Amino acid sequence: MLAALSVQTTEEENQRRRRELDRLLLQVGRGDRDAFARLYVQTRGAVYALALSLLHDAHEAQDVAQDAFIKVWESAPSYRPQGSPMAWLLTIARNLSRSRLRQSGRQAELDEEEWNSLPEENPEISPEDRAVLQEALAQLEAEERRIVLLHAVTGLKHREIAALLERPLSTVLSKYHRGLKKLRALMKGESGQ
Repeated sequence: MLAALSVQTTEEENQRRRRELDRLLLQVGRGDRDAFARLYVQTRGAVYALALSLLHDAHEAQDVAQDAFIKVWESAPSYRPQGSPMAWLLTIARNLSRSRLRQSGRQAELDEEEWNSLPEENPEISPEDRAVLQEALAQLEAEERRIVLLHAVTGLKHREIAALLERPLSTVLSKYHRGLKKLRALMKGESGQ
């Protein structure tokens, strides 16, 4: 019963967040700078995380995230609330990241410091929890870590992550569940010490 209530609350929270992002994007489309600032604060971590997961370079990811928000400001007048507003934002970031990759022709591996910076975007995580989380995330395979972080940081559904990463939904689900299983095992190991 509690699990069902928890899932319902989470779904209600996701719906509330989507409505809020839709509202902000519509206001941004009308030139509302305050709405743009609120949109930026609420979504910058997710946009940066996606850019970083694709570019594997923190400085380039920051540049692409800034470019993405410029593109959001320019494109917001044409935004229509159909589907996920976060997916719309992340599609812009993904396209800019891919363009950057095509231009540079290089792909570097993401180092631990860059991956560790992702949970720092969430101020609700305590420093102690962040340290445990960073250590556990470092144990995941790159794609598992990317999928888990996109789901945790952005709140995207698995279908949306599959579309963003251009992977089959079954692959995303499998890697997500495998990553969670590994994280649970690591956390149990931490608590058992």
